[in-house]
Amino acid sequence: MVALKDILLQVLLAGSAVFLIPLFHLGLTRQAAAKLERAGMTQSSLAAASVVSMLLCLLFAYYASSVSVPISMGIVPLTLVILYCKPRIGVMLSVLHVLFYFLFAHPYNLFEFLLQTGVLLYPIVWLSAKRFKHYTRSRKMGTMIALITAELAVASVLYILSLESQSMFSTVQWVMTSLGYTVGAIIAGSLSMLWIEQMHHHRGLEQHLSEVHHRYIAETEKLNQILNAVPLSIATVDKEGTVQFVNDTMEQTARDQLPCTTTPDLIGHPASQFVEQAQADKMETGIQKAIVHGEVSGLTVRYGSHVFQSRTVPLYSFSKEYPREVTGAMLIIQDITELEMLRSELDNVDRLSLVGQMAASITHEVRNPMAVVRGFLQLMQEKSPQSLDHYYRIVLEELDRANSIINDFLSLAQNRIAEKEESQLHDIIHELSPLLWADANLRGQSIEFKLAHDVPKLHLNSKEIKQVVLNLARNGMEAMNEKGILTLETRVVDDTVELCVRDTGPGIPPGKHEKLFEPFFTTKAKGTGLGLSMCLSIVERHNGSITVESEENQGTTFKVTFQR
Repeated sequence: MVALKDILLQVLLAGSAVFLIPLFHLGLTRQAAAKLERAGMTQSSLAAASVVSMLLCLLFAYYASSVSVPISMGIVPLTLVILYCKPRIGVMLSVLHVLFYFLFAHPYNLFEFLLQTGVLLYPIVWLSAKRFKHYTRSRKMGTMIALITAELAVASVLYILSLESQSMFSTVQWVMTSLGYTVGAIIAGSLSMLWIEQMHHHRGLEQHLSEVHHRYIAETEKLNQILNAVPLSIATVDKEGTVQFVNDTMEQTARDQLPCTTTPDLIGHPASQFVEQAQADKMETGIQKAIVHGEVSGLTVRYGSHVFQSRTVPLYSFSKEYPREVTGAMLIIQDITELEMLRSELDNVDRLSLVGQMAASITHEVRNPMAVVRGFLQLMQEKSPQSLDHYYRIVLEELDRANSIINDFLSLAQNRIAEKEESQLHDIIHELSPLLWADANLRGQSIEFKLAHDVPKLHLNSKEIKQVVLNLARNGMEAMNEKGILTLETRVVDDTVELCVRDTGPGIPPGKHEKLFEPFFTTKAKGTGLGLSMCLSIVERHNGSITVESEENQGTTFKVTFQR
């Protein structure tokens, strides 16, 4: 009976190693405990608990009653540490196990030293530890049982050999007691191993769950960033039509209509808040169709001066079975105000283009009778007295002026695709220079050419570019008085070529800069207002741009930019 009590108590002491581990984590928060686990403190806790268990087992073996069997099961927690912890921790506890013997065993005895420390089987345990971590659970259990059985069997044999003849127990009783210790050690070691494996499994599940949670948070954040980056207003609603989520674009759209609006002001309210009251029922109907019937619907709504295209899409729960359950709906709202304005302007442009084509046809037909009238006026002038020449000259000049207006109008109206070829801008300017010098000499003006040497060839229609240069140059000459200087300059700026036509005239008032390129707007007394419009049309057909820089009493510069 005494031996049975000793065995049971030793089993409890030997198995207490792993059950003491939670005591080392009392008072720690879950985050702190997880941090310690990541830092490897679980092995340290197992080692500390094993030290306590080894010490208690050894003290019990030496300081129990005189009738007790002095066999220590401290080898059980030591074996667990060697198999499950890092090698340096196993070495430290192996040394401590030996030191404990020399601290409490008096007098020293070789049989007792080998019995209590189990040092003979240390090499086998260390060799098994190298592959133990890679075994399956069943194979780990078999290895653990085999090692503990071998250790306790050797200890029992040594103890039997060390018995004295005057012992109160018979050999059979000692054998039965040794078998009891062996079975008890196997039970203590097996239960401890199962507890450690369960802790490892639980920690693995927690780590996997933590990784899944972090991936979920990362994917959710990524999805939110994608939804916020999309240039569409997006909101999700539940089955009751209550807003659950809005992206940044939706929040900004709502703030544009209702200043000081924030996300909390939108979430938890009906989705009909995004439209005017008159159209709220239509949006609610679309949401119900998506939730109840799984239908996708579209709606064009107005909110103030803005026009929005709304699309309602059902949202389904994740399920491998069909039909899937609808959990809500998603609203995708796009601001199409500018698109509607562009569509309206395009309709106007189409109508204006039709009117322009009709006007061009009419003006083309008008030129023929005007040519006939001019011809008969010249015949009448030849047969009339010279006293009437002054009147004929006025009529002919007005006819020529009307014909010039018609030519400019036709050039502006015929927005045809020009045939282009590789041309040198300087060659076009040189071809026009005699004509420009002739006009300048008649007005008492001069011309300066500042042509850059590195201007490359451009894809141009030479005839149209001549018309642009000639028109801009003559406008500059007409704006200057005598002794004015007209400057034609070319330069390369980044990936563009610039042509600058600069005069020293009185300049153009700032309020008129924006209207210069409008048809029929002119600052000249007898101008038609079509010259700059024609220049702009030609430059745009060359994928270029034309701008004006002018200050009063400082002159004017027209800058034509071509892409290289």
